Amino acid sequence: MAPAPDQLLREHGIQVTAQRLAIMSAIGETPHVTADALTDDVRATLGSISRQAVYDTLGVFVDHGLVRRIEPAGSAARYEARVGDNHHHLVCRTCGVVVDVDCAVGERPCLDIDDDHGFDIDEAEVVYWGVCPDCQRAA
Repeated sequence: MAPAPDQLLREHGIQVTAQRLAIMSAIGETPHVTADALTDDVRATLGSISRQAVYDTLGVFVDHGLVRRIEPAGSAARYEARVGDNHHHLVCRTCGVVVDVDCAVGERPCLDIDDDHGFDIDEAEVVYWGVCPDCQRAA
């Protein structure tokens, strides 16, 4: 079972506030959420929060490894609470929905690079693109 948001914040040395708790809870409930949608969600809970406070808090969460920021091409940055497992994403070209997919394993030529240029590689970011089942049915 995942720790409660207040416990997570404390474990990472982040001061617990009502705004931070609301943001962390909303990210946990809505994976791949944009900052704008997150602001609307938190405002519905708290009544008031500035967009800048949301961005600042997201920056703190990303810096502390509580939240992952992803930036699919042509989309606003999105935030998720699933961190530390190097998973990838599948993005619908039509509606923009984002889905988690576990890390690709096995022999994949594009995942095993020929020359690491001296880098100590610790993560790969792979984005798969396609059309989701709902958009396929609508077409």
